[in-house]
Amino acid sequence: MMYSAKIIRVLTLTVLFYVLLAGSFMAHADPRPKVIIFDVNETLLDLGTMRNSVGQVLNGQPELTTLWFSTMLHHSLVTTVTGDYQDFGKIGVAALMMVAQNNHITITEEQAITAIKTPLLSLPPHPDVKEGLIALNALGFQIVSLTNSSNQAVETQFMNAGLTTYFDKRMSIEDIGVYKPDLRSYRWALLQLNVEPEEALMVAAHGWDIAGAEAAGLQTAFVARPGKALYPLATQPDYIVNNLTELVELLK
Repeated sequence: MMYSAKIIRVLTLTVLFYVLLAGSFMAHADPRPKVIIFDVNETLLDLGTMRNSVGQVLNGQPELTTLWFSTMLHHSLVTTVTGDYQDFGKIGVAALMMVAQNNHITITEEQAITAIKTPLLSLPPHPDVKEGLIALNALGFQIVSLTNSSNQAVETQFMNAGLTTYFDKRMSIEDIGVYKPDLRSYRWALLQLNVEPEEALMVAAHGWDIAGAEAAGLQTAFVARPGKALYPLATQPDYIVNNLTELVELLK
């Protein structure tokens, strides 16, 4: 009987330990977000179709499209830190001309505008996007977008991609003149939504966007689109998924 009592006591203490441990994990778990904030280009919309137009103007070198996009992002931050705000579309044209010049390719400003404007405004959504947004709406989440593109540009993009009806609100950093991933852009978005940082989930396919949102205190979900990687020196996101279908399953 004494031996059995010891066993029972050990089992009781073991069960109590795991109950307390589980409670500790639950106490530190992120709350269910009230709002999900989506980045737009590459996260929702597929930039693949721009490879032809941009690559064509760059002497048939579509591999330079990635360099062009990163150059555009780089110089959007230059305008932010210098306080000299410029429209994202204008930065895109300037970046394309820089890439052309650095690769000994001669193009005009008009050629750069033609290569970017029409394709960028008519990008298709990734195959998982509409189904994922429908499911997230059904789960009761408030769905919004936050983009470096202008208000008019994202309005046109959503209309052409058939995404307008899935969103409760569209936000552009154009309204404050501070590009992501500057922390002020995320904090401004939270003020517009009237939520605390931990009540919002930022979803993006860019490591720099995830790093910025994490530093601003938001929950984050990285969508690992082909060719996209996290910034190794930043805090890891709360979720890493291959598509929105996987994100829906994790948030159920």
